[in-house]
This record gives sequence, C-alpha cells and structure tokens, in this order.
Amino acid sequence: MLSRVAERVYWMGRYLERAESMARLVSAHSNEVMDLPVSMRGGWESLADITGARDAFAGHYKNYDERNVVKFLLADTFNPGSVLTSVRAARENVRTTRELLPTEAWEDMNRLYLYVRDHVQRSLARRHRFEFLHTVVFRCQQISGALAGTMSHDSAYDFVRLGQSLERADMTTRIVDSAVAVLMPREDIPEEYANVLWVHVLKSLSAYQMYRQHVHPRVVSHDVVRFLLQDTPFPRSVDHNITVAEACIQALPRNEATLRRVGRLQRRINEAEPRDMSMDDLHAYIDVLQAGIGEIHEQLTSTWFHLDPDTVPVDA
Repeated sequence: MLSRVAERVYWMGRYLERAESMARLVSAHSNEVMDLPVSMRGGWESLADITGARDAFAGHYKNYDERNVVKFLLADTFNPGSVLTSVRAARENVRTTRELLPTEAWEDMNRLYLYVRDHVQRSLARRHRFEFLHTVVFRCQQISGALAGTMSHDSAYDFVRLGQSLERADMTTRIVDSAVAVLMPREDIPEEYANVLWVHVLKSLSAYQMYRQHVHPRVVSHDVVRFLLQDTPFPRSVDHNITVAEACIQALPRNEATLRRVGRLQRRINEAEPRDMSMDDLHAYIDVLQAGIGEIHEQLTSTWFHLDPDTVPVDA
C-alpha cells in the first residue's frame, strides 16, 4: 500500500472517531450542567482545555460561556477538532481513497457530512443539541460498523483501526481528566455529587451499563478510573484500544520500534493503582498516558507515512 494512502485511511479513522468523541464530550458536559449544583460544575472553559484548544479559542472569543464553547467545539471551521471540521476532513479522506473502501462507507460518510453541515447551527441551542449529538454518535458508529462488516480486514483496514483506536484512547483519557479537573481543586465536594459526576463520565463513553455489570452497581471514583483506563474487555477503555493498536501494528512490516512504544505504554497503563492515587496524582498519570499515545502516533508516522507536501492528507 502506498504510504500516502495508508496515511489517509489512518486519518479518516482518527477524524471519524474524533467527531464521535467530541459529540460525546459536549453531551456529557451539557448534562452535567443540568444535574449538578453550580458549585460542582466544571466551567465551559474546561472543555477547551480538555481538547487542547485553549489558544485557538482565545484567538476568536473573549468569554468562555456556553454558546461560545459549544459553537467552537461543534461548528467552528477554524477549530481543527470541531465536529464539523472532523467530519469534513474524514469525508475528504474517504473521497480520496474510495477505491479501497466499501461503497456503503462513502455513502454513509456523505450523509453524515450533509447532516452535520445542515444542522450544526441549530445544535447551539440546548433544546436541539442532544438530538444532534445523538445523531452524530449514531451515524459515526454506523460508518464504523459498515467498515468492520464489509471491508476486507487487510492492511488498509489495519490503518483505519489504528487511527480509531489511538483517537479513542486519547479521548477517553481526556474525558476522565475532565472529571479530575473538577475534583482536583476541591476536597469538600460531597461524595454523592462526585459520584454523579462520574456517572456522567461513564455515560459519555456508553460505559455505565458495562461498569455496573462487570464492576459494581455503585459508582465509585477509583473503580470508574480503573475501568475506563485498565479494563481490557471494555471497547472504550484505554487498555483495550492500545491492545487493538498493538494487534494492527503486529500485522504491518517494520513494526519493531512502534511495538516497543506500545509495550512501554501498556506497562504504564497497568502498573498504576487508581485506588492509591490522589486527584493530583491521577492528573499527572493521565498526562503520562497521553504522552505515550502521542509517541506511538509519532513513531508510526515516521515508520509508515511519507510527509511529502504533495501527498499529505487532510488533517490538522
């Protein structure tokens, strides 16, 4: 496979997952605002921090209010991580690799793009937001299902899965960190409110039912953290997605250096005991995991992708 094609399908996977994850994040925070007392809520400013886009936001807005942040994360084309930008970039990478992908995937991607383009402005109002976000998540999952069920599981599919798994692992760490950011400065938060916050974290990752089934009916912070970071069977946990990435990389040539980075990150994931961590410790631990995910991306980029200016895909 040509390196430019591999890079494009990798970025298609990342952008598709990024759009879904951003929709989940905004939905979770919008619910949190309605369900928690004012003193417990994470500010809308925290979402710009979680996504690593504070500078881009500050360059266009003065106030971190709900409308500005939601518009930035869902609709603004100058934000490379917004839902609209991510879906548009995913669509462009599908368009330029259509010969490798099932026709259904292109058709579904086109429908997703048209839906987001035509409805994203309405989603800025809270009364329309949840329907929009639910539809984005559903249609992203529909495309992933079409790829899994109708695309040959060859090297092209491995690069799609690599993109999806690294993006999903990264966003799971960010969503966990969003709760940590609320709890870290405070030691006086009532346990029942802290647990409500962790319930929203679980629901944002469609993890609430599986957590209660496999861990405990009662939501406890350190158990939630362990489940979302270390539970290998759960498909949105960090460990699960790094394990998926490892399997994809093992099927590719010249994989030794990348596999070493994967192994290093897996050890970091599993060596920690969340029960023994303070919120400050947990924040630092998540930073380490995010750095490890970034190192894997950099290594696979240098190993398999040629960054020739004439062949760079649509990416941020």
